[in-house]
Amino acid sequence: QVQLVESGGTLVQTGGSLRLSCAASESISSFIRMGWFRQAPGKQRELVARIFVAGTTDYADSVKGRFTISRDGIRNTVYLQMNSLKPEDTAVYYCNADRLNPGVSYWGQGTQVTVSS
Repeated sequence: QVQLVESGGTLVQTGGSLRLSCAASESISSFIRMGWFRQAPGKQRELVARIFVAGTTDYADSVKGRFTISRDGIRNTVYLQMNSLKPEDTAVYYCNADRLNPGVSYWGQGTQVTVSS
């Protein structure tokens, strides 16, 4: 069973920065894509950023220019660098990894990010 373990979430002030990490128990090259989602209280889980096996990336409009997703194949870890944080970025951030064959999606347990105004 694949395990994804997130870390790095904490309380930060508006305008601050954080880096989230997602450590996978298997080689991240085995996933067609990996990404970060977030869920704020009372809202649906939404895509924040994702990185595909070829290295291309995709971002939600709300975080473009502020967040950067990256990966380290040696450490089997995906990162989310978050800059210029806003109170509306407050949420539980989840790591996700997808395989195509078979089609399986894995999730981490989440890490809380709170941005104070």
